[in-house]
Amino acid sequence: MTPGERVSLIADYGLLGDCHGAALVSNDGSIDWWCPPRFDAPAVFTRLLDADAGHWSIRPRVEWTVSRRYIDGTMVLQTDFRTASGVLRLTDALLLGAGERGHEMGFASPHVLVRQVQAIEGEIDVEVDFAPRLEYGRVGPQFSASDGRLEVAGAADRLTLTGDRELSVEDSRAIARFALRRGQRAVFALQHRGAGDPVVAPLDPAAGLAETIAAWQSWTTIHQRYDGPYRELVERSALVLRALTYQPTGAVIAAPTTSLPEKIGGTANWDYRFGWLRDGSFALKALWVAACAEEAQRFFDWIATSAGAIGDGPIPVMFGAGGEHDLTEHELDHLTGYAASRPVRIGNGAWTQNQLDVLGEVLESAWVLRDQLRQLPGATAHFLRSLADRAAAQWPERDAGIWEGREGERHYLTSKVMCWVALDRAIKLADRIGGDPDVARWKAARDEVRAAILEHGWNESARAFTGAFGSDHLDAGVLLLPMVGFLPPDDERVLATLDAIEHDLSTGGLVQRWTGSGDEGAFVICSYWLAAARAMAGQVDRAKEIFDSVSAYANDLGLLSEEVDLRDGALLGNCPQALSHIGVINAAAAIAEAKNRGDRDQNGETTWGDPA
Repeated sequence: MTPGERVSLIADYGLLGDCHGAALVSNDGSIDWWCPPRFDAPAVFTRLLDADAGHWSIRPRVEWTVSRRYIDGTMVLQTDFRTASGVLRLTDALLLGAGERGHEMGFASPHVLVRQVQAIEGEIDVEVDFAPRLEYGRVGPQFSASDGRLEVAGAADRLTLTGDRELSVEDSRAIARFALRRGQRAVFALQHRGAGDPVVAPLDPAAGLAETIAAWQSWTTIHQRYDGPYRELVERSALVLRALTYQPTGAVIAAPTTSLPEKIGGTANWDYRFGWLRDGSFALKALWVAACAEEAQRFFDWIATSAGAIGDGPIPVMFGAGGEHDLTEHELDHLTGYAASRPVRIGNGAWTQNQLDVLGEVLESAWVLRDQLRQLPGATAHFLRSLADRAAAQWPERDAGIWEGREGERHYLTSKVMCWVALDRAIKLADRIGGDPDVARWKAARDEVRAAILEHGWNESARAFTGAFGSDHLDAGVLLLPMVGFLPPDDERVLATLDAIEHDLSTGGLVQRWTGSGDEGAFVICSYWLAAARAMAGQVDRAKEIFDSVSAYANDLGLLSEEVDLRDGALLGNCPQALSHIGVINAAAAIAEAKNRGDRDQNGETTWGDPA
């Protein structure tokens, strides 16, 4: 690659995180996205969505080849540029709070981006190009130099850039050019603060980087205890989930980006920088597998706090990282979009949809954490009882479904199944959620919705459970049936449904969401659901084939987006996607359990027990 060449794909980006916000850095050394001080704040670098909307690049001034990796057990990224004259190593990190360790890391993020560049071999000419464009590229920077620092002001943002190389301001950017010989390095630190926040003393970026590496590795040592198949992928996915956790509240953010397209040139470009209740039960299971019990508990507490204050209206499917309810969607018309895919959106209109599946997903979250919920706060217990009451009353209604389509409401099968889950888990938790639970009503409603699903959800001609009552269209969401314990994984109808989905919706292990998806990409989580369902049915070899197939599309850092383009295998959609990495962990755990169950079967030791 040469310095002037720039064709960045979604897969070219690595994630940096400080458990408050996130930055994306490309494999050519350019930070093209950073939203300080939290995930959904306006970006100060937005070149991800428009070539002229801000970036910060550090790279050789001559042609290079590149390789990169995360430092073991961390979210600190190293990129090696190999040139004809030597090797340059770029180390990038968002700093964690000074002195933080283990589970406390990130509580006091300084909102500092550190970039260290070092000559590993030979001598290399380096160029630094610092071009912030504040508030999603709307606001040009105002530069001023003071005491060896470069101050940047604009709108509500203030940036302070320090480093051990002098930068000159040229045409609304700051440039530095210098040479490094083997063993020499240069370090830069960029700190964000609000317009009213005081200027702080410059920190030691090298010390901050060392502290951050130690904090990540401390957390990994404490939490990473998974010892099954695909351990490396599971551990990386757990680190991604930790990086996507908003530490002040415990919310797990769906993705750190907005408007990366589900189809290049299309309009399905959404803002995913919020916490989804739907992700809750899946995320809690994944965190549990990864020995992150505290993170799981805090995510549940955020769910209960955010959604517990809702009155009689629909439970929103998502909230802001701090629990905000109003996520009104609007478009940024000044941005051209990734690969000319417009519009660019901030906010997400799906927050107003009626999605009945969230009732089951929240109660399933409580069920996953049942051993930790022996003394629920009164408000949380009341909230859980109210969800069961809603499921009993509302399960016959239409809703928008788990895929958040905007074409109208239907009797979606997955929504009915999750209403069944809400009632089933509430019955099992009745002695823990206290109050005066109407268990008899819940049991009657659970039987009614189960009978309706079995009668109207199964399509004899399709030989499968289909996406909606009375429909012959398949929907990968029905892969949840065995995973939530609605039917045994080896039930003939479940196995027939798996076969139908593989035949009609799957290409080489990559699964699209529904019949008639056309050239829409394959949804990564659906492939992992299929792998998990095959494993639960005892088909371990097939499960591993599917798992291996979809995991091969991760980028060189092990990161996965929302979708994979079936035409060329490119990553599509917001990236990295928490739900995709949740899928990695849960499918790997299902394969491990199936293998262990098979071993026990040979010794005559196993029973299915409680499928939930």
